[in-house]
Amino acid sequence: MPYALPAEDRAHLRQLARRQAEIAALPIQAKRRALWTAVNDDQPGARPPFAIESWTFDRDFMPASLFRCTSDYGKRLENGFLRHIRHHEILGDDHVCPDTLDMGWHVWNDEFGIEIKTQYIKDSEGIVTGYHFDCPVKDLVNGFAMIKPAQFGVNRESTQEEFAFLSETFGDILPVVIRSGTFGNNNLTQRIMRICPQEAMFMAMYDAPEQLHALMALLRDNARRMALWAESEGLLELNNQNQCTCGTCFNFTDTFPKTRPARGQVKLKDMWAVMDSQETVGVKPKLFHEFFYPYYRELAELYGQIYWGCCEPADPLWENSLSKLPNLKAVSISRWAKQEYMAEALAGKGIVFSRKPNPNLLGVDKVLNEEAWAAELRSTMAAVQGKRVPLEFVVRDVYSMHGDLGKARRAVEIAHREIDAVYGPM
Repeated sequence: MPYALPAEDRAHLRQLARRQAEIAALPIQAKRRALWTAVNDDQPGARPPFAIESWTFDRDFMPASLFRCTSDYGKRLENGFLRHIRHHEILGDDHVCPDTLDMGWHVWNDEFGIEIKTQYIKDSEGIVTGYHFDCPVKDLVNGFAMIKPAQFGVNRESTQEEFAFLSETFGDILPVVIRSGTFGNNNLTQRIMRICPQEAMFMAMYDAPEQLHALMALLRDNARRMALWAESEGLLELNNQNQCTCGTCFNFTDTFPKTRPARGQVKLKDMWAVMDSQETVGVKPKLFHEFFYPYYRELAELYGQIYWGCCEPADPLWENSLSKLPNLKAVSISRWAKQEYMAEALAGKGIVFSRKPNPNLLGVDKVLNEEAWAAELRSTMAAVQGKRVPLEFVVRDVYSMHGDLGKARRAVEIAHREIDAVYGPM
């Protein structure tokens, strides 16, 4: 597609780009970068960074009234600039404001060869907060044959067109950089939910075990083929700096990869990758290890560093499975995890304790319960105290601030106060 912006959009966006560049150059950004680097590199006594993921409460953080662009492409760019600016100016958390304007390769992926219809559900304020897949396969015995291997490709011409346009428009303010993840989706059980209902997956462990193994193998092969294809096509870009592997967990590191490959020569072993299995929370650890873990393990072997988990508790799977996962570098410790158990399990291993504090403390009540919030953070620091466990705090799944962004700012201030009390000021 030809890229263009109305004159008014272009002028406004260049102004926002200048503001982002000014923020990115502030000394505080270097300090924040050092926080994430110290944690990921397992430096002794590293102070935990604290970040809030904002997109889930965009009804408050990014209301429609903020936007001035009239074109769809302009609004997309405006969203990126404004989010970085507002994280610094309003939240004041440990997000590092990018000093580049990032874009991705124009990659397409027909994952299953079948249409998967999705219903989106709005809440009382008209905001989409839920969705439902109309799964084409109702049971694996009778429906497995309709699932096809993934087909994918890249449009290099359109990628370069966008790169050239962004460079011409903003390159004198922010360098334009093509970024990438690893390609292929490693969250295997998440992909199952698009194909068949969760109940069918659960029942298949008992009445269709061969088909379930075959499905997991197909999903593994889809992810592996696409990842290896991206590597062979030279599409991989290092994601070891101001990029996220899982949500808002930043990848800054000075020690990985050990050598810096030339652009176009990056390998999967040079990359962070993410995996989770929220959909198997109701599965016993032995069954998870039998039906699901082997396929995650084979994918994990491809990469350099793995971030495991999202909202699911890690502790039930630790002994049988996760402790054996190749290249594990960070583990999500959600509100449902046993913090003390996981702190003991990770002690001295250099694996990041990626704590997800209880989001209900921020998103449910209109007024922040400051003592409860402080106690939540103190409980985590107490769990890792005296152990060699690199710690980060990442707040996710807050869906409303009830129109009061001051509550979010106050939560950040309290977090920094509590972290200062244990680790000293930044």
